[in-house]
Amino acid sequence: MQKKRIKLTIAYDGTNYCGWQVQPNGITVEEVINKALCKLTGEDIAVIGASRTDSGVHALGNVAVFDSATSIPPERIAMALNQRLPDDIVIVKSEEVAPDFHPRYCDCEKTYEYHIINTRMPIPTKRLTNYFVSYDLDVERMQQAADYLVGEHDFVSFCNVRTQVEDTVRTVTELEVLREGEEITIRISGNGFLYNMVRIIVGTLVRVGRGFYTPEKVKEILEAKDRKAAGVTAPAHGLMLVEIRYPKK
Repeated sequence: MQKKRIKLTIAYDGTNYCGWQVQPNGITVEEVINKALCKLTGEDIAVIGASRTDSGVHALGNVAVFDSATSIPPERIAMALNQRLPDDIVIVKSEEVAPDFHPRYCDCEKTYEYHIINTRMPIPTKRLTNYFVSYDLDVERMQQAADYLVGEHDFVSFCNVRTQVEDTVRTVTELEVLREGEEITIRISGNGFLYNMVRIIVGTLVRVGRGFYTPEKVKEILEAKDRKAAGVTAPAHGLMLVEIRYPKK
């Protein structure tokens, strides 16, 4: 039987995993999905993921594809697979796509959210999905700073020094800092993100919110093209990959 390419939309709580990508140091989301797919189809399958989220990072809409000759209808694979996955990984949707569709190399827009709980004392029920900040944060100034990062820029100041890519230019299409009660959400969309880029942006905006940096300082950091100029990397557990949008053909 001819193989079909199946696209999976995947949600997961990253707390118990060493990130997305298969590695020797511990269990990963990709590894768990691969094993479940092999059992379901009887084939040797390794998915191709769109975003290699770090250890502790969560997702509502990561994307992966695999090729299979299974007789299971593509749209029913999600339900069948969920019966073989732990509760902290869910296949939201499964569908057939073109054989040449590649989740990393096709044009797309990714949206991440970073969640901060801004209270005097930690809230234990939110500890796995929110970054606890006890100091007052000025969301208005954080938004002023965030506006400098919208557009096409060289984001080398906002990426981990171990980043191996040659081109550090990325386009941020939207960057919002939103407060609802004690919760602050930093929502960022763009055509791609460098290693730790979102978490470093968040760490820098938090310093603006606390008054250590002026909003204009973020423009200087961007132009410095030096990682040492930016703030610290915010913790992984506050980050969530919300959605990956591909243009409809």
